Amino acid sequence: MSELILVRHGQATPFEKATDRLSALGEQQARAVGAALTAQGVRPTHVLHGSLVRQRRTAELAGEGQTGNEPGWPAPTLDPRLSEFDGDGLVTTLAPLLAQQDAEFGTLATTFREHRDSPERNRHFQRMLEALAAAWQAGTVTHPEVEGWADFRARVRAGLGDVLRLPAGTTAVLFTSGGVIGLAVALALDAPDASALKLNWRVKNGSLTRFTFGGGRLSLDSFNEEGHLTPELRSWR
Repeated sequence: MSELILVRHGQATPFEKATDRLSALGEQQARAVGAALTAQGVRPTHVLHGSLVRQRRTAELAGEGQTGNEPGWPAPTLDPRLSEFDGDGLVTTLAPLLAQQDAEFGTLATTFREHRDSPERNRHFQRMLEALAAAWQAGTVTHPEVEGWADFRARVRAGLGDVLRLPAGTTAVLFTSGGVIGLAVALALDAPDASALKLNWRVKNGSLTRFTFGGGRLSLDSFNEEGHLTPELRSWR
């Protein structure tokens, strides 16, 4: 049998001008992931990451975070299929379209804008984002420049499918994002697509989700582990 570990990237900077980079906390989380996996005896045969800076940088820092005299990890390999769905496109392109179609969503969007600089920012952003993502997944709101749910699902399945065809005894560590992890768990459990988004909302920064695979089967062993992170290193967004 083989092992697949999905790592959510460290905390990024979603409300700053440059959103696709790790915060100082995110860098600490990435190093903690690498140190924990090495301490657990995980010796990756394959390390992959998506195309986002926060995914690549988490992979790099996790590799640097090893201790002892064991052989190093293989060099991280880019696989764009492990990238997150286009969250920026949802918010900047699809949200205004949905607000025109749906007055209830328009209220959520307005409320978030009013609280953008308040302590309640995350709560109002999450309410808006969940409604927006559900509409995107259902195909209620679309735009040619924003990847649709079906295309996102297909590319993630293709990327995971290639991993599942790796030789027996593989230990693959994939640095990715919550949407990819939620979808992978839903696929392993043969759960409906809506479950993928529900799982996505719960994935913590720097968390580990583990699978066993072999013979074409993918079995979930754990979801959203964060025991390797001390309380001050834990974050959700």
